[in-house]
This record gives sequence, C-alpha cells and structure tokens, in this order.
Amino acid sequence: MGMELHARSRRDLEPDPEFDPICALFYCFSSDAPLQGVDSTQLTGAIMVDKDYESCGQGRRANPPPDASQVRSLLGPFKSPMPRGRGRCVSGNLNTIMRRFDPDILLGYEVQMHSWGYLLQRAAALGVDLCQQLSRIPGDSKENRFAAERDEYGADTMTEINIIGRVTLNLWRVMKSEVTLNNYSFENVAFHVLHQRFPLYSPRSLSDWFDHITDLYRWKMVDHYVSRLHGTMQLLQQQDIIGRTSELARLFGIQFLHVLTRGSQYRVESMMLRVAKPLNYIPVTPSMQQRAQQRAPQCIPLVMEPESRFYSNSVVVLDFQSLYPSIVIAYNYCFSTCLGHVDSLGTPDEFKFGCTSLRVPPELLHQLRNDITVSPSGIAFVKSSVRKGVLPSMLEEILNTRIMVKQSMKNYKQDKALMRLLHARQLGLKLIANVTFGYTSANYSGRMPSVEVGDSIVHKARETLERAIKLVNDTKKWGARVVYGDTDSMFVLLKGATKEQAFKIGQEIAEAVTATNPKPVKLKFEKVYLPCVLQTKKRYVGYMYESLDQKEPAFDAKGIETVRRDGCPAVSKILERSIKLLFETRDISQVKQFVQRQCVKVLDGRASMQDLIFAKEYRGSGSYRPGACVPALELTRRMMGYDRRLEPRVGERVPYVIVYGMPGVPLIQLVRRPIEVLQDPSLRLNATYYITKQILPPLGRLFQLIGVDVFSWYQELPRIQKASCTSGVGGEEPTGRKGTISQYFTTLHCPVCDELTQLGVCSRCRADPQRVAVTLYQDMRQWESQLEQLLKICRNCSGCAERQVPCVSLDCPVLYKLSRVNRQLSKAPYLRQLLEQF
Repeated sequence: MGMELHARSRRDLEPDPEFDPICALFYCFSSDAPLQGVDSTQLTGAIMVDKDYESCGQGRRANPPPDASQVRSLLGPFKSPMPRGRGRCVSGNLNTIMRRFDPDILLGYEVQMHSWGYLLQRAAALGVDLCQQLSRIPGDSKENRFAAERDEYGADTMTEINIIGRVTLNLWRVMKSEVTLNNYSFENVAFHVLHQRFPLYSPRSLSDWFDHITDLYRWKMVDHYVSRLHGTMQLLQQQDIIGRTSELARLFGIQFLHVLTRGSQYRVESMMLRVAKPLNYIPVTPSMQQRAQQRAPQCIPLVMEPESRFYSNSVVVLDFQSLYPSIVIAYNYCFSTCLGHVDSLGTPDEFKFGCTSLRVPPELLHQLRNDITVSPSGIAFVKSSVRKGVLPSMLEEILNTRIMVKQSMKNYKQDKALMRLLHARQLGLKLIANVTFGYTSANYSGRMPSVEVGDSIVHKARETLERAIKLVNDTKKWGARVVYGDTDSMFVLLKGATKEQAFKIGQEIAEAVTATNPKPVKLKFEKVYLPCVLQTKKRYVGYMYESLDQKEPAFDAKGIETVRRDGCPAVSKILERSIKLLFETRDISQVKQFVQRQCVKVLDGRASMQDLIFAKEYRGSGSYRPGACVPALELTRRMMGYDRRLEPRVGERVPYVIVYGMPGVPLIQLVRRPIEVLQDPSLRLNATYYITKQILPPLGRLFQLIGVDVFSWYQELPRIQKASCTSGVGGEEPTGRKGTISQYFTTLHCPVCDELTQLGVCSRCRADPQRVAVTLYQDMRQWESQLEQLLKICRNCSGCAERQVPCVSLDCPVLYKLSRVNRQLSKAPYLRQLLEQF
C-alpha cells in the first residue's frame, strides 16, 4: 500500500505535524491477485477530512480534530475527484480501509518526514496512537513505534517506522542501493529510472489550490499527489524490489525486511549455520574482549603500483573468477579444518586459535602428517579427504547452483517473469559467495572472525596472483609484461600486438595460468583496452573491447572523476570528453581547444548551473566534530534556522554551489543552496573556484602523465570576465546592496561588440546605428522566443494553463534555462534606453 498526504501550509515552510492539519490522504493498493471486491489488481483512492470536524486554521486548536476513526471520505467538493484512468475512490476512513485490504507492505517515497511519518506524528500530536491501530497485533505493544533508529555506524536504517505484522519501506533509501545518482529526490530518481518528468510544487501552492473555489485547481492538487503516488509504485515495480527481495530472503533463509536492513555477515551466517547444524557444529560466539585480544592480520592483498602513463598499445585485462571462494574450495580452508599455526603444533598444551584456544594432541597430528596442507602464512589445514570444511561445502554448492541457474536463464529467455526471478537468484548467490571471506576476517565488528583462516585466504590469493604474473613475464613467446595487478586481476601490456592478436594471446594466458592452479581456481580473459591510461592504484580509464566482434569501443573508467560523485557534473563531463578526444585523435591541440572553450563558457556564465552543483551526503548533526567546516552541515544549520523541518535525512545528499564573495571571506561562507542563486540575481557562481579547484586538477593529474601542463592552458585565456546583470527578474530592482566590486561594471561592455566602453554603446558601433538597432532587437526577440518555448515545455509537463508555472523542481534543466533567460530579459529596459539614443 502506497500513501501520500496533503497537509495545509499557509506559510512558505514545510508542513509541521504539530500545527498543520492533514486535509487529504491519497492511497494506492497493488496486489498480484485481484483485490477483494474490486476485480482489479490496483486501486487508488482518497480520504478527505470533513470540514465539519476539522477547522483548517493555523496553529494548535483548543478542541483538537478527531482521530483516524472520525476521518471519513468527503469527495463532494471534487467534480472529478480522481484523474481519469487513475482508479476509483472508496469511501471510508483509514482504519476501515486497512482492515478491508490488510496490506503486507506500507510504502512511501520518504516515510520519516512525509506520508506515513507525517500521519503518525500528526496523530501523536492529537493524542492518538496510530501505530497500535495500524498493527496486526491488537493491544499495547512496545514493538510498535515510530522513531529514527540508528545502526552501529550512526546512520538511519530503512525501518524508521516499525508496525508489527507490516513491512514499512522507505523507498528513497532502497533506491540508494539500486541506482547511482547525485541526488535521490523523487523527481530525479523518477527521471533516471522511469524516464518521466514530475513537477514539484511548494506546499503553499498546493494549499492554495486545495482551497481554491474552482474545481480545476482542486483537481490539479489531486492529480499532483496521485501522479507521485503512481510514480512511487512504478519505481517499486520497475526495479522489481519486492520480487528480488523475496527471492533473496528465500535464498538466504532470513526475513524479508532483514534483506534490506541487515549486513552481509548476517546472510553468510544464516546459510553457514544451515550447513553446519546437520554436522553437529556449534558456532563460537566470542566477546568483544576476546575479539580485541586476537592477533592482528599479517597479510594484505597484492595491489601493485602501476606504471602510470598513456598506453597506445593493447592492454589485456585478466581476472580470476571468484578468487577467494575458489581458494577456499581448492585448499579446504575453513574454521572446521584449521589446525592452527605450525609453530604451535606438536605441543600437548592449548594454544591461541582465533578468538579462542585449541589443543591438537601429538598422536592425532602424527596420524594426519600426510594429509595436511600449510598455507603461505604458516597455518595448517587438513585435506578434504580427512574432513570437508563447512565453508568449502557451502561455497561449492553456491557456485554450482549459480552455474545451473545461469544455464536455466538461457533456456527460458521468453518468460520475463521467470527470467527476473532467476536473475535475482543468481545475483544473490554471487553476492553471498563474494562476501564469505569478509565473514572470516571481520575482526572489528565480526561475529566469528578467525585471523588464521582470513590470513590464509588472502596470502594464498596473493601467492596465486604473483605466480600468474611471473608466468606471464617469463614466457617469451607472448612478448607480454604485467604493468598492474590488483587483488585478483592483472593488466598485461602487449607491445605491437593488434586487437586480434591481443584477444588470442589473452586467451592463451588465461588457459596457461588456469592449468597451473587446482580446480576451481580459474583465470578468465575479461577485456582488451586500446588505448588506455593507468593513473594510480585503482584509477584507470580506457577504450574497452570485450569481444572480437565489437566494432565500437566502450568508454570504461574506474576510480577517476568521471565515475565519482564527490565533484560536480561539469568535472565529469569535461574530463570524459577530453579523454575521448585524446583516445580518438591523439591530438593534444584539440583537447586544449575544447578545455579552453569550456573554461570561457564557465567564466562568461553560459554554463548550466545544474552542471555546477555539488551534492554531498549529510551524516547527521551529531556525527560531525565541533567547528567542522562541511558544506552540507553549514547549509543544514541555515535551513533549520529558517524552518526546523528542513533538516535533511541521514544519508541524504545535500546540493550546493559556490558563489563569489568579498576578498578574504572563508570558502565555507560562500556556500549557497541552488534555489538561493536562482532567486537572488546579485549572487554569481564563483567561476574562478570551479575552474582552478574543480575542473583543472583532475585534468592535470591525467594529462601530466603525457607531459602536458593543463594549468598553462587556462593562464593563456584573456582575463576579461563579465558579470551578470544585477537587476531583478522581470525588471524589478534587486533587494540588498551589491556584493562584489565587479558587479558595478556590468554595463561597461558594449552590448553589440562586447568591447569595454564608458558610453553604453562603443564609439565604433555608434558610427553604424542601423547595426546597433538590428542587433539589439534581434537579441531581445531571441530571448523572448526562448522564454516562450521554455514556458511551453513547462506547461506541457505540468498541465498548467497559466503563464508562470509554479514548478520548483531543482532536478529539471528547464528551471535553470528559465532563470538564465529571465536574467537576460531583465536587461531589455536598459537596451531600450540605449536604442532611444539613436
């Protein structure tokens, strides 16, 4: 069951459940089978608060409104209560509807401050315990609660609302693990996942529409909420959240909600104990003190320092398939097969073993002398002929099952529902196999860490990769050299080899290395880079070919700014385009021209502000040290000074930009919300900061590998920078004084030829008044035409017939284009004054 609600807000603030009453509640039921008495699988409805019961004035009332049992459906004020084709309305209050359809899952895009969270907070403010009424377990239970729970890392979990018998999903938190975005607002996620634009209106606009005397405006309010409600349901279905989570719960043997809220150790333990119980094994449960007394790990994975440079020759990338699980199976490494360090064996006394102690009788050791393997770190294990370990048995079953599932997927390509189920199953098997090693070596927060087992796996993997690297470098017929190795993969340079030869040699290397290792350790040929750049450890980029038939290469980057989210989109776009130009043309002059054009675009204020927005995660007010200069924290303090309900959720990404300020002002004071810059024409984006501190450094780190100084390209640019016009949008005068001295010289540029002048129009252009008139009139007509086209797009998107559309979605590029055109149009009165001189 999905839910959205409208609370009246007469202020330019977010609705507050302590003061602002709920006026309308919109719900949507969705089921695999037809709903009871409806004959369809989906039902949309609305509950309106009766104005006879609820006075919608501001502030807390002396006689509070009724509780949920007194809220009834009032659809009379609407001639078209639900948008056509969206569903139908069902009369009744919330409790009646909940008892009738009895949903298993309660869904909301943001359930802590809005939808279900606002409903529960409003009920609590009126003295009603709605959690108990929504629960499937009657009576007073402490398990029913609404609070921001925190996990061991201090972050909010997905279960801010706990109602017995029902699962509450906070969809934006679920989407964080589904898609990689800079912002997880509903509008941005819907655009990238559903490829639809949803308008966003302020609470005040929606309240005005709700109270409007005409049905058209009330219908617009209803349509807005129902569209978002259906969009939330579509997101859930598009990503198959319910199906995949159910399949993973069945696979791991844990509860549905625990798949979303618990970590990988919980999953591994659930599967491991099901294998261990029939063998009469009991898991060790060490205390924190025992874990702390365990010796430190002695081995780390092999990560070579790459030969950092630009490679114009073929570089073959080979990867060990499931290396850690394969080593566990091949060498029988497990808690149940480990005998401890060889230095401790042969003594009759107990010795330190993981978090506990172990005693291996000398007589038993003598009997096993021919059935023991010793890992590179000096840890002894018995062979599988003596005892098959629990972890090897589990992982072998997991990997074999995954192969079987993937084979089944090839046979049932036509059945999409079955394909989704099988894909979810094989993905779950892959995940559980890859995190099993982490369970053995999680010596800080782990349930049952064993440094002997963890060290042995890492050391054997390191030895396996080192042997593979030595084999490649020593085999002369291949003419190959390993230039980078990382944990389970290696990059092999083939000088002078064509793409076809690179694929052939890559397959030979994979087969030769696989033959030197026991099953199921397997080296797999992954791809060919032609060309590529190795920058530093875990940072590289190249044109990727995955098969010989592939004609056009794919751009593949790891660890560099094109795939990171700690910068602004402009950095990623400029860096990616520069690398592509380098790879395709091998001409530095073309890269230089492109970078200089982009710098001039930023300096002139022609770059879209949307590409210059940073978005950093907010960790919660208690997670920062005192005096921390963090933009997300600084903006949160300012927002909460204006409205206490504007604090971001923990884990939410807070957008901000950097503006110009007075000389000597600390950078943290130049941080602004994007909406502030859109609304205040006197604020200008700090082009110098963006170019010198954000755009050029990543370019410099990459191009210095080929001996190019990117910063010199910027130094060659002329130091002329135009300020934006300081008059308000629509010709209104700005409020407040001008902030920087450069803003006083806006009009010193000739609007025709852009030369510096003290005359408004320069003397050279004054000699040709016809050209001045034509140019200025063309500019004004072009701005007016652009404005009309943008407003037409907005009206089509929002269904609004008004000239000025009240949408305030910061995720829509049209909003920024509108702001730029309005600022240009604000110069029109000044240009008309100039024309009067001619």
